[in-house]
Amino acid sequence: MPTTYQDHSRKSTNVIFDPEVSNEIITKAQEQSAIMQLAQRMSIAPEGKKFQTIVGDPSPEWVAETNDKPVDFFSFGAKTVTPYKMALIVPFSMEFRRDKKALYDECIRRVPALFGRKFDATAMGSSAPGTGFDVFGSASKASILPDASNHIDVYDRFLAVDSTIGAADGIMSGIGLAPQGRSIVLGAKDGQGYPIFTPGVQSGQLGNILGAAVSVNKGVYVAGSAASGTAGQAGYVAGVPATVGIAGDWDDAAYGVIGQITGSISEEATLTYTDENSQTVTLGLWQKNMFAVRFEIELALMVRDINKFVLLTGTTPTGA
Repeated sequence: MPTTYQDHSRKSTNVIFDPEVSNEIITKAQEQSAIMQLAQRMSIAPEGKKFQTIVGDPSPEWVAETNDKPVDFFSFGAKTVTPYKMALIVPFSMEFRRDKKALYDECIRRVPALFGRKFDATAMGSSAPGTGFDVFGSASKASILPDASNHIDVYDRFLAVDSTIGAADGIMSGIGLAPQGRSIVLGAKDGQGYPIFTPGVQSGQLGNILGAAVSVNKGVYVAGSAASGTAGQAGYVAGVPATVGIAGDWDDAAYGVIGQITGSISEEATLTYTDENSQTVTLGLWQKNMFAVRFEIELALMVRDINKFVLLTGTTPTGA
């Protein structure tokens, strides 16, 4: 689906804008990405990077005093990481600078945050922007919903997730939660009715969960789908629960940023975009007395071992 760019005039409704292209504000993209907060940051060149990886360890053996000592080797692999560009152009009416400066400023401040959320949304899916960019969509899934009928609570769910990561020789070091996942965790109570994962009922702050750091951001949510058809009959498709977070050993994931988010302003460019009716529109900024702000960033993501990550699921949507 092509990206839709809309031109915002003073008659526009529900528009949110921001300040000028300053590096201090643009770096807020990282603050809005759970993946960037939890994963390691790697240095990477614009042309990408090839990493040497260890895929097998040598095995020591017990030996008698005069016997030959065993010889074994590491098994090595290679992983190529490639950065890809994410971009957005937003046109504005010139009157925004004069009449709506606060609204315009707010929009430019929010745009970098959209890049962080887009990065998370891509990372949580199954479709990468290209080869050499890893995603978490193929990771195993585990529900974090309580199951009262089987005496399973949210704490038990996280213990099972920790066990899955441990079975892959990982340590659960971080958990990224969408707001929907945060609500599930905040609702967890002990036998006395007190919250398990917060200091008290008046606190909405989540501390560590089983020693793992927690980051709450909107981008790690993936909508589920309702079942279609009739169970047991041909054509039936089971529902898919929403993904409300991700847990893993974040030493096995790294992201790269080529420079910073960059931006430029033009008052003379001609823009081509797709409107809400899927029609191609050509917009001449100078003729329309408008200007446009362009944002770009190059990002990369590497996952060394997908088995050390678990996608956390919530409820399954119901049909209409």
